[in-house]
Amino acid sequence: MTRRRLTLLALLGLMAIAAGVSLGQPMFQQRGRGGGRGGRMRMSDGKIPADRAGVPNWKVDEHFKNDVFTFVRIEYDSYGGGGRRGGGWGYGGGWRRWLTDFPDSDLNFSFRLQQLTSLKVNPLPITRRLTDPDLFDYPFIYIIEPGALSFSPEEGAALRRYLLNGGFLMVDDFWGESALDNLLSQMKMHVFPEDKYEPKELPLEHPIFQCVYRLKERPQVPSIDSWLNSGVTWEWHGGENTRDVHYRGISDDKERLMAIICHNTDLGDGWEREGENVEYFHEFSEKKSYPMGINIVTYAMTH
Repeated sequence: MTRRRLTLLALLGLMAIAAGVSLGQPMFQQRGRGGGRGGRMRMSDGKIPADRAGVPNWKVDEHFKNDVFTFVRIEYDSYGGGGRRGGGWGYGGGWRRWLTDFPDSDLNFSFRLQQLTSLKVNPLPITRRLTDPDLFDYPFIYIIEPGALSFSPEEGAALRRYLLNGGFLMVDDFWGESALDNLLSQMKMHVFPEDKYEPKELPLEHPIFQCVYRLKERPQVPSIDSWLNSGVTWEWHGGENTRDVHYRGISDDKERLMAIICHNTDLGDGWEREGENVEYFHEFSEKKSYPMGINIVTYAMTH
């Protein structure tokens, strides 16, 4: 894994951020894209569109093109759905869940990371399977909506090697106990069967909540559609235990945090949907989703 040079860049660059910097105005203010799941107009095929969904582009120094941070989304199979090779609709409405919020979320977060920090960021986020041979070239990976996730033994072994050799995993956007149980059972069965790697609740005092933006609470971000429909209470995610946000961590034998599991929150929607409602942008994207995401990347790259 080309982690040494990336870590040096992170130490020199990310620490230069001013934690009080405002995002200014949302990109594509009041953008509407009605239709489809969650108001999405596009049914993504896992590729970045030519128009970059309207997100600004930027150039990477050719001399250091291998020393940029790349946002990597993991493709996975799901019960009744699929991954790269699977079908589109199935379990619970069946959308290939690894594609949720793609590509807007990944593009917007990459742009904001480039804009708000001194870290050099790849303008093109990518997707990978856990078994892809170049996965170890990237020190940070992202899994979304793991409530129906299904690892193969080969994928579990690859993820174990990746994490124990210095990689970092962020899991995001899933609600309720059944979704959590599925993720934990998959991790226990295929990745970390040992009890010492059980996920543990991270307190607000943990450096991941304080390293750049000093957060006063562990952020909980609703999806924009649920927020617009509810307005007041967050009981809209169902009868399971979804009100309390949880950030659980998995650490290695040297107490290095290898993974953060963001449960009962949807940081990715705060990235993806920042341009669709000004109030949502200022309340959730600006105050919670981007600060937490930047903290997570900063922590991952400097530990």
